Order: sequence, then structure tokens, then C-alpha cells
Amino acid sequence: MIWTICLLVQAALLYFILTHRSRSKSEPPLDKGLIPWLGHALEFGKDASKFLSRMKLKHGDIFTVRAAGRYVTVLLDPHSYDEAIQDSDCLDFTRYAQVLMERIFNLRLPHHQPHKAKAMMTKHFMGMNLDALNSTVSRHLQALLKAEMPQNRKDWKKEGLFDFSYSLLFKAGYLTLFGGEQNNNSSDPSSVYEEYKKFDGLLTKMARGTLKPEEKRTAHSVQQRLWELLAPAGLTEDSGSSPWLHGYRRLLQEEGADEDTQRKAILMQLWATQGNVGPATFWLLGYLLTNPEALMAVKREFSQISQMETSETPLTDRLMNTPVFGSALEEALRLTAAPFITREVVKEKTLHMADGQEYLLRKGDRMCLFPFISPQMDPEIYHEPQKYKYDRFLNEDGSVKKDFYKGGRRLKYYTMPWGAGTNGCVGKQFAINTIRQFVYMVLTNYDLELCDPNAQMPEVNASRYGFGMLQPEGDLLVRYKSRNTH
Repeated sequence: MIWTICLLVQAALLYFILTHRSRSKSEPPLDKGLIPWLGHALEFGKDASKFLSRMKLKHGDIFTVRAAGRYVTVLLDPHSYDEAIQDSDCLDFTRYAQVLMERIFNLRLPHHQPHKAKAMMTKHFMGMNLDALNSTVSRHLQALLKAEMPQNRKDWKKEGLFDFSYSLLFKAGYLTLFGGEQNNNSSDPSSVYEEYKKFDGLLTKMARGTLKPEEKRTAHSVQQRLWELLAPAGLTEDSGSSPWLHGYRRLLQEEGADEDTQRKAILMQLWATQGNVGPATFWLLGYLLTNPEALMAVKREFSQISQMETSETPLTDRLMNTPVFGSALEEALRLTAAPFITREVVKEKTLHMADGQEYLLRKGDRMCLFPFISPQMDPEIYHEPQKYKYDRFLNEDGSVKKDFYKGGRRLKYYTMPWGAGTNGCVGKQFAINTIRQFVYMVLTNYDLELCDPNAQMPEVNASRYGFGMLQPEGDLLVRYKSRNTH
């Protein structure tokens, strides 16, 4: 009994020595929380925006918190973001990305070359290759909308706006990038979407390692099913997949990835390419429907495009000069895009803040930027930041507004829905073009309205802060029908 007590005491002392940490004068404010080891992990995971806003009020624009044994330095001054984004020597993106790949996708790519993969992505999502993708996704969107609401149907169809937006955009994106069309790939997009929804619903818990036993079993079975459905994608030139996916498959093969690893990597790319466009479109359409003035302004701009319908110019090109729509979308993204930009501190670093302060970052810690809090929801930058104002990104003359200020200084980063630096979204323009085409098709070819004219936008699912586009708690019930049935 005495020996047992001694061992327990020694273990407790060893734990204290290994986990004890105090702040030096050169380091950011340290907030370890009340619970040993766990620290602030529960509050952080439950609602990161609320928690980090509270920490910002308490400590300022930079602070270090303990969460599940890790120390995370959070930087919330947009004037100082380049200090973290541009330093690839001391602050590494790939290590944390590998942690998430293994937790969410059960994927290990030991010989992966991120720079090669990004260069290949950039090649396929820009220039003439982007034009081809725009044309293909446009064709799929038109076909899917016609199937959803045939031209000869005269009655209203009711549906949740989130399901409507997410399902159609997911299917169009899947058909464009991964194949799945008849006579090409046996994987029906509806089947893939149904499995994907289950996977997406568990994603944040997989990332945090908080799945319950039953949820683990569900996650495993859904992953297995998606791996099977995605197995043919990109394997051959006639699979219906995009040249990008063929290129990605070849890169994986060159890196020595076996077929099992390739399927897991394809699932990761499915989430990366399709996980944000549908939710972003939901928020945009939702804000337009609940703000009649904004909806009218966007429709007015689109009506000018409609008069050019006979033009041989592709729809994407005709939609490029739509500053009102661009501002309406940017404002929706400002309110609902909430990714973390995370780096691993691989070398001790002195962080030089824009206000002249300097802070030491410890090797082994993580660094996190959360642009959702600042700049996107910062009242010093945006008047009444909680409100949706469709013309917030327009100057008085109707041109695009890019000048925003904090502390009297013009901001380089005034909104960051697409990340920045290594985390910057290569497919940004393709995503914007897809959203723009879909919203144009819906608003010009269909009558779309709220079932309840007084309905309000749903609250966000707070557990999804940090994982790209937010998703709603609940939905907006809408009804729609083809416009030429009057």
C-alpha cells in the first residue's frame, strides 16, 4: 500500500514537472484554464468564436491557451498576419495538415510533396483549364436544375434551402471533377452525396478525436462506402473525371501510394473541393431572400445579363462584371466563412507585431489565426458587423470597395474567406464562378421565395468554427417553381 502511494505521488510529481509551464516576459499572455492538461479544450471546441472573443477581451490581440495538452498561440491582429503567413521556416503548415488527414481521412502520405500538388492544382484551376471547368459545371447545373424542377411543372416545390443548395452544387461539382456520369462511372452522384452527408456530419468530431463508439462505427462504415464509390474516379481517361483528377492520381502513384491510399486521398479531395461551395451558396441565397432590397439589387443586375442571352459569350464571362452580386457574396462570406489558419512552430521565433511589440513563440507550440473574429467581425473595421449589408463592398459610384482601415491604417487583409499564403484556396475562382452561375440560373429561371415571409436566418452550428464555411442549425424552408409556367 505504501509503495503504491509512493508511486502515485512520484507519477503526479513527474506529470507536474512535464506539464508545468509559466510565462516568460517575452512571451504572449498565457491562459492555461482551470482543468489540468485539458485546459480550454472543451470551450474551444464547443464554440471557438465565443471563446476566442472572450480571450481577446481579456488578453488583447495575441495570447497563448492550453487545449488538450497543446499550447496554441492565437493571433487576432490582421495588420500582423503576414508575420505568420509568410514565415515558412519557423512556422510549418504541413505537419498539422498531416494530423488532420490521419484523424479525418485515415490517410498517411509519407512521401507527399505539397508544393508539387499545389502547382498541379494551380495549373488545372486557372486559364483555359478553368474555362473548361466553368463550362462543364454550367452544363451539369442546368441539367440538375431541370431534373429537380421540370419546365412543365406548374405547382410549387417545397424544400429546405440548405439541402437544396448543398445537394445540387455537390452533385454538379462531383460530376465535373470526379466523373460519375452514365456510361463512364457507375457511382451515381446522389448515392455519393447521401454517404457524404453522413461523413460531413461527423467531420468536426473526427478532427477533434471526440467520436463516441457508435459514431466511430458509423464513420468507419461511411468511409468504407465512400472509398468504394470513389474507387473508379480518375483511374482512366474515359472515366468522366477531370484532367485535374487524372493528374492527382498520377502524382499519388509517383509518390508510391497504393490503391487503398489513393482512395482515401480522393475522399479528402472530395471534401476539399465540395465541402464549402454548397454551404456558401445557402448563406448567400438565405441573406438575399431575407433582405428584399438586396435581392432586388442582384436581380436587377442579373436582368442586364439576361438581355445578352443570345450572345455566344459563355455565361461565366457575361457574369464577370457583376459588382453588386460580388459585394453580396463577399458580405455573405464575411459573416459565415470561419477557417483557422494553423501553423506548427518548428523553430523558436520572435513575432514582430504591427504595433511594435515583440513576442517569443516556443518551438513545439501551434500558432492559429482566426480571421472570422478580426478582420471579418471587427466593429472597428465594419460598422454593425453582425448585420448583412449587401452593398458593404461597393463604393458610392458602384465600383468594388477594397479600402478598409483598422487603427487608422489600410488593411491588406480585410476579409479572408479563402485563407491566405500556404492555406490559400487554389480553387477560389472556380468556386466563385460556380456559385455565381448557380445563383444566376436559380434567380432568373425560377420563382424562389420563403415559405414564411417573416422567417429569419438560422443560427450557425458553433462546433464548425475553424473548418471553412459554417453550416446552419436548422434550415430555411423555401418554395420554388419554373418561371415560364405563369
